[in-house]
Amino acid sequence: MNGRFLNRADAGRILAAKLMRYANHPDVLVMALPRGGVPVGFEVARALNVPLDIMLVRKLGVPGHDELAMGAIASGGIRILNRSVIESLQIAPDAIEMVEKRESLELMRREAAYRGNRPPTDVEGRTVILVDDGIATGSTMRVAIAALREQKVGHIVVATPTAPTTVRWEMEALVDDFIAVITPEDFYGVGQWYDDFTQIDDDSVHELLRMGEKTQPVGAI
Repeated sequence: MNGRFLNRADAGRILAAKLMRYANHPDVLVMALPRGGVPVGFEVARALNVPLDIMLVRKLGVPGHDELAMGAIASGGIRILNRSVIESLQIAPDAIEMVEKRESLELMRREAAYRGNRPPTDVEGRTVILVDDGIATGSTMRVAIAALREQKVGHIVVATPTAPTTVRWEMEALVDDFIAVITPEDFYGVGQWYDDFTQIDDDSVHELLRMGEKTQPVGAI
């Protein structure tokens, strides 16, 4: 084995072992970041005997410089704007609206592809475990955390098989609990820690979510 994990399912099972204190709690929900986080999150949710849902995030790129984020949108109708970027580049409101409309359409497409007709889960007051297959820079996870805060979540746990030590320090300051299996100094990318890092397709995400939604923790009504 060259990586630390055989594949995402293996990583999820190993990660779940570090999260067992959250098992069988009616208020706990696993929310995975698609696509790669869903197979990991599915194994975590199954081991903890709690439901699985997704947290979708779309970056709002600066027009003409898409790699630079002026904000982001997330599941649940959440919009977060980076005011410093918008003001320094003097981005007009109609330009922001145009980008947001485009990314909202893609967010809705992915919501439909992944969740189908199932409505988003109400997270208010709940303990949410945000799961991804790895965290490289933390930018997407930061937006997911902010989106959950907007929805008045009770507690936020970020859980991942691997992340660099710098991300660990940052995440520990942002959330109630941060769990990672390995936090190496020599972090060059998430894929380096997996033997099999094959891309996950939409159909696989949809099926895992369908199965994960059926989980009902002990004591749930």
